[in-house]
Amino acid sequence: MSSVRTRRQAAAISTPATPTPEPRDQIIMNGNGAASDGEGKELHPQENIFLFWPNVIGYFRIVLAFASLYYMPLHPRTCSILYSVSCLLDALDGYAARAFEQSTRFGAVLDMVTDRCTTACLLVFLSSAWPRWALVFQGLISLDLASHYIHMYATLSMSGGDASHKKVDKSRSWILNLYYTNKTVLFLFCMFNEVFFIALYLLSFSSPFLSPQLLEVKKAGDAASTLQPGNPAVPPSSLIFANPHSAAALEYARSNKMDSTIPWIIAGISLPIMAGKQFINVIQLVKASKWLAEGDLEMRRIAGLPRKNKMK
Repeated sequence: MSSVRTRRQAAAISTPATPTPEPRDQIIMNGNGAASDGEGKELHPQENIFLFWPNVIGYFRIVLAFASLYYMPLHPRTCSILYSVSCLLDALDGYAARAFEQSTRFGAVLDMVTDRCTTACLLVFLSSAWPRWALVFQGLISLDLASHYIHMYATLSMSGGDASHKKVDKSRSWILNLYYTNKTVLFLFCMFNEVFFIALYLLSFSSPFLSPQLLEVKKAGDAASTLQPGNPAVPPSSLIFANPHSAAALEYARSNKMDSTIPWIIAGISLPIMAGKQFINVIQLVKASKWLAEGDLEMRRIAGLPRKNKMK
């Protein structure tokens, strides 16, 4: 009996007791997800992702985009400035994310959705400005949305939920790898793509070559003189404003008095890069589709499909 007691005492001495954790190590998650110690003091206060600086910049981009859409039908200069600033802030939010260590999946999605929506809205306006080319602009909208959506979906489904759509392996596509990993290349392609469409927008107000109706002089009593979407220079001020000499009518006339030389130069310079951006969208669409197909084939192989009927 004494030998058993001795062995128990020896075991107690040789086996160290589990240390009691310090109060600061006794982390308890409260209702809103913040970590606190035993005394209720927060060790890691919950961060509000929606108020991260890159996301705040993203909200400001949306406000500027809506403002540019408001001025788009009648004030090309104001619209172009607001739209351009909104696009330029697209580069600033990336720098803010890296500087403040605030890169988030919500911010990445917000950035992509804002880009796709603003470009689509501008192309919709161009479709109404030149109905003859509406099919081309509609195709550009569809290509832009489809390529980015399929690429994002393929990345999430094939690489896991934590994968970034900007991480493209060279073995899959060296063009997409260069496009997404080189910040200078990405910025230039996105910038000149938007610059080309802005130049087309300005030409809808200033170039009789593209908009022959700018040369037509229509009277107030002409039944055909109606405010056509995308052709704000068609109707005279008297058809829009009760007083053609009012401040609003004068501002309308001033904003639409433009020369087409600079927009033509901008469009010519940015056209090749815009075409390259559309080529990248096509590659992105094809590569993402093939990637998804590879995953489908692997899943079918694992499931033993297709099942072959056994010979009786």
